[in-house]
Amino acid sequence: MELRKIKHNLGLILVLSLLLMSGCTPFAEHGRGGGANNYLNTRSTMLEHLQPLSSEDGLPFEWELVARHLDMLIMNQAQWCFPATVHQAQQNESRIASELVGGLEVDATNSLIIQRNLLQRLEQQTNEAKRLQKCQPPRESSLESNDLIFAKEIYNLLNSANQFNFNSVELDPKYIINLSVASQLLAKNADYKILITGHSDVFSPDISNNHLARKRAEQVKRYLSIFGLNPNRIHIESISPHPPSLSIPQASEHLSNRRVTIELMNIDQNLTLNHLSGR
Repeated sequence: MELRKIKHNLGLILVLSLLLMSGCTPFAEHGRGGGANNYLNTRSTMLEHLQPLSSEDGLPFEWELVARHLDMLIMNQAQWCFPATVHQAQQNESRIASELVGGLEVDATNSLIIQRNLLQRLEQQTNEAKRLQKCQPPRESSLESNDLIFAKEIYNLLNSANQFNFNSVELDPKYIINLSVASQLLAKNADYKILITGHSDVFSPDISNNHLARKRAEQVKRYLSIFGLNPNRIHIESISPHPPSLSIPQASEHLSNRRVTIELMNIDQNLTLNHLSGR
């Protein structure tokens, strides 16, 4: 498939995903629709009308695989147990599509790694919660749950753009304000913890040992702790800034990947999966 067609298809899905997540509740009574069903049905319909992607299409193919995995989890009622995590996954999906359309291969690759681990953890936790009969539909299908409203607010605060200067752990002042607000909100809600994944600049001299990515995650944890969030509820991880499977980054990516990705998790959700471990 031509790159232009792939970008066009991903662009359509990105716009569609943003529209679907802007004003719909993710819950519904059985057989009566709702945001999650609308999201799932429309996303699946869109994918069915695209030309099939194969492994030769690389990152777009990987994106489709994780998108379908999320569809499966929504069908399996994952949002009944972990609405915050499902919301995060939907936001991540749109972000990855945007990165692919923008040609940011390094960012997209790192985001896909994080998304795969998130979905694998979510699948494990959902299966266990359903086995223990802990997943129950909300009583008010027409209203967003308090958990989802909280998740959206925290996500928007912690995963905003322009977090760091180039090759530095120095935080942008506007992002520091976001950390202050988020820490106060999280301190009042003991039901959640967060996982911070640090990223490094594409052309960073620390690219071999991933030092900068780790330090960025630690810096965000430090600020959140200073602002009042219990450090025991903050876990950190880092990710390779330049996966070996990619070619040399383009100049357009020089300004990208100066960030951390922060995942809001239920306090009893398992952090450990594959290479991830809570620290």
